[in-house]
Amino acid sequence: MEAGLVAVTEYAVLLIDAMALVVLAYGAAEAFVRVTREVFVPPATNGERRAVWLGFARWLVAGLTFQLAADIIQTSITPGWDEIGRLAAIAVIRTFLNYFLERDLAEARSLDKERSKTPTD
Repeated sequence: MEAGLVAVTEYAVLLIDAMALVVLAYGAAEAFVRVTREVFVPPATNGERRAVWLGFARWLVAGLTFQLAADIIQTSITPGWDEIGRLAAIAVIRTFLNYFLERDLAEARSLDKERSKTPTD
């Protein structure tokens, strides 16, 4: 029974890691296309550039969340210090990314509100 549970867990970890790879690859490709477009199209505003990087940051956070889930599952069957350290590192990185992303989003929202309140002549 335990061997079967370990096998299922290993396949689940592999599947979740594959999902993380897809999310990260898609986010990186999308950011690359958007940045390339910004380079060749007439000058982009700071808000447009910021939107590209905020979108990429969202994909990074999503990918790290999937990796964190896979590491939590993996640690449940092989709780060695290396796995626990990797899990802690991913959790810390994800927490910092999330914090700075939320801060940037709040700043972008406040800038958008200020722009919408300012009358254009």
